[in-house]
Amino acid sequence: MRGLFDLATKKTRIAELEEKLKDPTVWNDVAKMTELNRELSSQLKAVEDFDRLSTEIEETLELLTIMEGEDLNELEKSYHAMKKTYDDLEIASLLCGDYDSKKCYLEIHPGAGGTEACDWASMLYRMYTMFCEKNDYDYKVIDSQKGDEAGLKSVTILISGYYPYGYFKSENGVHRLVRISPFDSNARRHTSFASVSIIPEIDEDIDIDIKENDLKIDVYHSSGAGGQSVNTSNSAVRITHLPTKLVVTCQVERSQQQNKAIAMQMLKSKLYAMEKAKKDKEKESLKGDIVDINFGSQIRNYVLEPYKLIKDVRTNYETSNVSKVLDGDVLPFMEEYLKNLQVK
Repeated sequence: MRGLFDLATKKTRIAELEEKLKDPTVWNDVAKMTELNRELSSQLKAVEDFDRLSTEIEETLELLTIMEGEDLNELEKSYHAMKKTYDDLEIASLLCGDYDSKKCYLEIHPGAGGTEACDWASMLYRMYTMFCEKNDYDYKVIDSQKGDEAGLKSVTILISGYYPYGYFKSENGVHRLVRISPFDSNARRHTSFASVSIIPEIDEDIDIDIKENDLKIDVYHSSGAGGQSVNTSNSAVRITHLPTKLVVTCQVERSQQQNKAIAMQMLKSKLYAMEKAKKDKEKESLKGDIVDINFGSQIRNYVLEPYKLIKDVRTNYETSNVSKVLDGDVLPFMEEYLKNLQVK
């Protein structure tokens, strides 16, 4: 385990990033340049926060030596400011995994239950996209399949920003919802399940041997929002990797070639994650164990009836403010998961 505030490592990484950004060819790749700049900013912020915390501690100690029963308001303000800085540094120090700074693919698939489960999948999609919008993460819909009556049969988005995989890896697993069904005329309570899979995007220069004979490639009409956005050509791409049975799809671009390139990148990331998990026996930290989407397999329960409570079964973190969470306030669950990993 690395030290809580590994300044030497951070300063070394800052120097590496600054050197990379001096390369003129990097500026020709906007996505790569943006990713490097984001990481540089986060590393610089961590060092600046540490320096500021050190200064605040010294100043507070000096203040304590001269205080004699005076008003403690100033000291209390200093304490809260230092506590906030310390908490931010603690979380930043936990984002030290090999893939934590990488973009990630977030996939949502409903479990058994038809319309109920599809609607729950769409609620999770809304929750995560609202989280992205509120926390300065960018997301791009790679593939989306609507449910027959409502909700989503599946959806895949690519997330970029501040340590996307580092934060979103906490969401990997089965999510269970208990509520009064809006689709039940008798207003009975229903339980629905949906799985969330998080895969880090692997750099294109990583060597993954994918044989053409191992691929089954299908093209089809993309399912757009309607109107002018409908693409009437066979631009959507589905790739099946026959040896592993992995399936990836992309329909976000109008060009079949572009969709195929994105789908191949997704497949490459999944294959690399599987191989890495197999070699290092770290399956839980990458893809997570493959489990049935049903009772007893969930990582988090969202109970809306007969009471209101969302509880993570791994960390025991819970809140009764279910509306706030479903509106995107997932960060406390993510941070608690990171802290729990440190304890383990």
